[in-house]
Amino acid sequence: MSTYKALNRQEFQVGYYSIVPIRFEDKNAIMKWRNEQIYHLRQAKPLTESDQDFYFENVVAKLFQQEKPNQILFSLLKDGQSIGYGGLVHINWIDLHAEVSFIMDTSLEKTQFDHHWTVFLYLLEQVAFNELKFHKLNTYAFDLRPHLYPVLEKNLFIEEARLKEHCYFNGEFIDVLLHGKIDEQLTLEKATTGDLELTFNWAKNPVIRKYAFQQNEIQFDEHKAWFMKQLADENTIYFILRKKNKALGSIRINRDDQGIGLISYQIDPEFHGKKLGAKLLRMAIREIRIKHTEIERIVGYVIPENIASTKIFENLHFNCFEKRNDRLGFELNLKQ
Repeated sequence: MSTYKALNRQEFQVGYYSIVPIRFEDKNAIMKWRNEQIYHLRQAKPLTESDQDFYFENVVAKLFQQEKPNQILFSLLKDGQSIGYGGLVHINWIDLHAEVSFIMDTSLEKTQFDHHWTVFLYLLEQVAFNELKFHKLNTYAFDLRPHLYPVLEKNLFIEEARLKEHCYFNGEFIDVLLHGKIDEQLTLEKATTGDLELTFNWAKNPVIRKYAFQQNEIQFDEHKAWFMKQLADENTIYFILRKKNKALGSIRINRDDQGIGLISYQIDPEFHGKKLGAKLLRMAIREIRIKHTEIERIVGYVIPENIASTKIFENLHFNCFEKRNDRLGFELNLKQ
């Protein structure tokens, strides 16, 4: 396998998926996918085998030896088999940003477009933000792919601009959409016993108790027994949201054998009003989509007075399936 001088780590993996430095053995498959999907690519004409050979020998091969190449390309593998390719292109090493490029095996687009884009972005962000310490990623897409933009937004990319009639396609001028994602250095880390006191202080805080279903005062021993039970339960996924070493909130997902994950989250009152609740939910949903595919639907409950959480669920396209005087129920189907 070829290796990039620009990277210390060469392979990035999650579950059955990995990205590795672009493999020369995949060049003909890549050529086939590009020619099949030429409508949305900045490619003037179908590629030939000689075109592809020339590109790999004279462009791709040189990228591995450069300290700061203008692109870093990967093959996306599932169980070792290539199912797509892409990477960081138009890299700006001064301002520390790059454009995301990705196409998958054309046969997978109809049924697995959302999932494979999400997996690829998840892995590529490890390269860009964790390995290279880039500040921002962006995408440039012809306004021909309406199914792409919701996927980008699920992965916390924000639409930054629409360039009106920016490209000429099939006899007419079309718009280009630009999405971007800045590395806010937010991470989800598994809760540990070291988070016991932290979570107790949140749980007893009057601001958080105000919107809890059980509003009686919590004792430390009671919380400790509950917390340790959550950590020991193999059906509980429990994350702490951090920025660098600062804990900002938590989210817990209790899954059952029916493919349902019951979620509960909280943000440290010190950080209320900073839109962290929506970001926390989006991050957790992405983790579930990628690492816990057995969960098909996630459900959350809030008291009607909790307007902030209600708006978050609505803005993330949760469906309100239950309305009672004492609670509202929201659900999101992860398979749609």
